Amino acid sequence: MVERRTGRLDQPREPRRLTLPRFDPEAFGRWSEGFARFMGTPRFIVYMTVVILFWIGWNTLAPRGWRFDPYTFTFLTLVLSLQASYAAPLILLAQNRQTDRDRLTMEEDRRRAAMQKADTEYLSREIAALRIALGEVATRDFLRSELARLAEDLAEAGGSAGRDAKAGRERAGRAAAVRSADGRKDAARRRHKAERRAARAAARRAEDTPDEPDDDSGSDAPYSG
Repeated sequence: MVERRTGRLDQPREPRRLTLPRFDPEAFGRWSEGFARFMGTPRFIVYMTVVILFWIGWNTLAPRGWRFDPYTFTFLTLVLSLQASYAAPLILLAQNRQTDRDRLTMEEDRRRAAMQKADTEYLSREIAALRIALGEVATRDFLRSELARLAEDLAEAGGSAGRDAKAGRERAGRAAAVRSADGRKDAARRRHKAERRAARAAARRAEDTPDEPDDDSGSDAPYSG
């Protein structure tokens, strides 16, 4: 006698799960895509048309005992219904996988577009910075113009310096001439002053010296000795 096992009331009953056969979703998805891709080709349509025509011709023209699906072709209708029933989910599965791939592709394209936009903005900023930096750098034409202007300034400065030196020499010559003329005038004045002083001194000596008797007048006077 088999004892009947009863569960305890204080413990929950374990749920009974229906165990399904395991399969690889990726492999099944690839197979469904292959099947849907094959169903969308002209070859599948030709093969199916040939099979249907052979089916209908055999069950119409063959002897009655050899016919396995007589007129109204019920079995053919069932086969085509089963084919449509399985083809539709397989096609939807293939479309879902393609949609997932398209979504991943779009996300990758969006990410790359964002990266390219960021790179483009960065390059734009760098180019703008380079333009600003190049605007402050002396170019060949700018250096040539500055050197030409500097040469003109030096030439003008040299000409003005030469003119200033010439004018200075002229002023020095005139000053020397003036000084020599003044020197001659001073020498002449000193000479005249010396002559005048000598004349006054001679005049004073002449006034201070007594008059001497003349020898002739003395000889004429009688000798009183």
